[in-house]
Amino acid sequence: MPRLTITLTPERHRALKETAYRTSKSIRSLIEESLDAYGVKTVSRAAQIVQKARRQAKLSEREAIRIAVAETRSQRRR
Repeated sequence: MPRLTITLTPERHRALKETAYRTSKSIRSLIEESLDAYGVKTVSRAAQIVQKARRQAKLSEREAIRIAVAETRSQRRR
């Protein structure tokens, strides 16, 4: 699995460690959850979402993609 190095302020790092301890989660888990909440998805996961939307709503490919893009943008704004 790839590794990533990030630079945080001491205050942010402390807050991250405290949150991990308080929630009984790893820092990695917190970051993964944050990326999910922000709407960061792999290309294959995004394609699965589009396919599911098309099946359920009987949409054209173009309309399904438009909805998926709008939803992704909406999640990123949160």
